[in-house]
Amino acid sequence: MTPNTDATAAPETPRKKPRLALAVATALGVGYLPKAPGTFGSLAGVATAYLSAVFFLRPTSFGGLFPLHPDSDAVLADRHFLVPGSDIHNANLALPMFCALALLVLLGAIGVWSASRAAAYAEIEDPQFVVIDEVAGQHFALLLPLIPIALPHFTAHMDFSVFAIFFALSLVNWKYLLLGFILFRVFDIWKPWPIRRLEKLPGGWGIMADDWMAGIYAAILLRVALHFGLLTFHIGLV
Repeated sequence: MTPNTDATAAPETPRKKPRLALAVATALGVGYLPKAPGTFGSLAGVATAYLSAVFFLRPTSFGGLFPLHPDSDAVLADRHFLVPGSDIHNANLALPMFCALALLVLLGAIGVWSASRAAAYAEIEDPQFVVIDEVAGQHFALLLPLIPIALPHFTAHMDFSVFAIFFALSLVNWKYLLLGFILFRVFDIWKPWPIRRLEKLPGGWGIMADDWMAGIYAAILLRVALHFGLLTFHIGLV
């Protein structure tokens, strides 16, 4: 019996959709927005940074509009509160710095993983719907200017009560957030050296690294703005 060479080949097994990786890569669906997904990804980064600071200031407050402490109105009115030896527990107030650094590492790690999986699934080198890179880059822009290595006047007397309040109030200051957002978007779109070269890195590294660099450039200029008092918070810290 002659074999039937016209027989239809068996259908190819459909690839399994990496749902978790896509959820992370798209920032829970933000990347699927039809227009300017990168801009909305950056806004998602701003929003998460803001909400984390709100939670630190007081879980029941909104943007620090309510007291940080039962007698905080008097405390904030007195600048002597912002000196070493404050009765606020420094160990607890050190958490924002360590959480911020941990967040940058976590966003970087899950960003590379999820972006790699999403790009492989879409069979596109840098899918437009992947916005975890903008989320991570925006966090770089907002958090790096606030770490103590960028604030020499804190290193002499490492009083975390001072640093923690400065850190949190920065992230609920609309001028700081707006300038950080604008600077990051400018560098992300402009792509000065070596951002375009970083895009050529393989897989998720190329997707993420260019936005990290854009965030670093934005952070440098944001720190300069803090240094010259352009974003003063009127509590004697800048």
